[in-house]
Amino acid sequence: PHRAGRRHPVRVLVAVTPDRLRRLWRGVVASVLLGCGVGAVLATEIDPVTSKVGFTLTTRWGHELIGQFPDPRGEIIELPGGRHRVHLQLATASVEIVDHPSYTRFTRGSGFFDAADYPRVDFLSDAYDTALLRKGGPLTGMLTIRNVRRREMFTISPAGCDVPARDCDVVATGTIHRGDYGMGRWNVALSDQVRFALRVRVRGPGR
Repeated sequence: PHRAGRRHPVRVLVAVTPDRLRRLWRGVVASVLLGCGVGAVLATEIDPVTSKVGFTLTTRWGHELIGQFPDPRGEIIELPGGRHRVHLQLATASVEIVDHPSYTRFTRGSGFFDAADYPRVDFLSDAYDTALLRKGGPLTGMLTIRNVRRREMFTISPAGCDVPARDCDVVATGTIHRGDYGMGRWNVALSDQVRFALRVRVRGPGR
């Protein structure tokens, strides 16, 4: 029987689109930075169309395999005081080895990036001065692959323009060891080193 004055909870379902998920993730990153005491942040989105993220694997027979992440996402985060951080996300389900479908399946599989269980590669840089993008030099930060977080270093090349990321690419290179991230299978066929090469641009004004 109905009892007067009794209220029943109302459930509201909200559709979560990919754009909304990205906005929520940027909010999470901002909250983490705020929790570290860095104050308010602003973010400029990395352009997934003009940005390029690739890597090179070498077989034990000396052949090079060229890999790429065709849809890089992320942002350049502006911190109080004029310093910045780069936050980059790469979808492992879309990784491919150019002209080698079998190696593409391998890199997406459980022995390598394991896209089914670990859908993203994530890099959050340490804070840096904007001069780094113009003059070049080391950029350190935390790289996460297969839920393994390690500090890595990438080298920024000197820029060919006054406003890198907007008027020209930010070019970075770095080498990691896949065994450090639980990707040690196929050591008989592939070397342990993975050499990354990145060319990054942003939507709108860049830093």
